[in-house]
Amino acid sequence: MFLSDTDIEKALKSGEIILKPFNSGRLQPVSYDIRLGNKFIVNDESATYIIDPVKKIYAKTREIIIGDGEEFILHPGVSVLGISKEYFGSDKYLIQIGGKSSLARVGLMIHNTAGIINPEHYLNITFELTNQNNVPIILRPGMDIAQLTFSTLSSPSKRSYKKLGRFAKNNWNNFVAKKEVNKKRKK
Repeated sequence: MFLSDTDIEKALKSGEIILKPFNSGRLQPVSYDIRLGNKFIVNDESATYIIDPVKKIYAKTREIIIGDGEEFILHPGVSVLGISKEYFGSDKYLIQIGGKSSLARVGLMIHNTAGIINPEHYLNITFELTNQNNVPIILRPGMDIAQLTFSTLSSPSKRSYKKLGRFAKNNWNNFVAKKEVNKKRKK
């Protein structure tokens, strides 16, 4: 069962859901809109020959940080990682992330497969941003990028995500290779 706006607000007040910063204007009838943050992880094409997940060969990457009001240009067919401005999680509820239909209509995918946030996972979510269009899409920190829905479990989990979850400790740092603060260069 999904939580309504009334139930989301009750769970926030009781501490069953953490959502920072919270803005009641972002609350929808059965979801909460979250925004794009300032960090992106891009593949370094010149240093990456192939990706072979079975052999654990991954792309060389770099982190790009852009300021509020700046643009990040996502070219057709390119996938990058981004991060949310909001930090959220719950010990009690399953959280699902979904794209905004207005962005999907221009070809922006915000996640490929990772749409579920387990109970006990608290994070600024990492987006899997892909431009499926044939023209570039401009992304801006602070823009509405996704929506969260919250649902109850039929019973508590036996296994703890805090103990078993691959990204339970620091979701973003699992992908970062080297930092690049870049206000002028646009990808």
